[in-house]
Amino acid sequence: MTMMTMTATSTLHFEELRASADKACSLMKVMANADRLMLLCQLSQGEKSVSELEESLSIHQPTLSQQLTVLREAQLVSTRREGKNIIYNISSESALAVMRVLSQEICK
Repeated sequence: MTMMTMTATSTLHFEELRASADKACSLMKVMANADRLMLLCQLSQGEKSVSELEESLSIHQPTLSQQLTVLREAQLVSTRREGKNIIYNISSESALAVMRVLSQEICK
């Protein structure tokens, strides 16, 4: 392998690493909020309705809606309608993987 090829390979590896690190930082920024982390803890156990989340976490409107909106916009959670209820679930594999690691420490 020539020096030029090694440099090109190193640059490519660095760019991939930088992209992965940037993606991880974005995920951590969204998760670095106590209310959002509690919501993700609950949702890591299975999908929940807005009323179930409000009752189990004692996070009241408008804070609950605000935090769920942040999670939706970051594409960490998704929704479906079931009659009059909006049901939330974790839609990001990365967020779910982080929550699996954290669950033993914070999702008690």
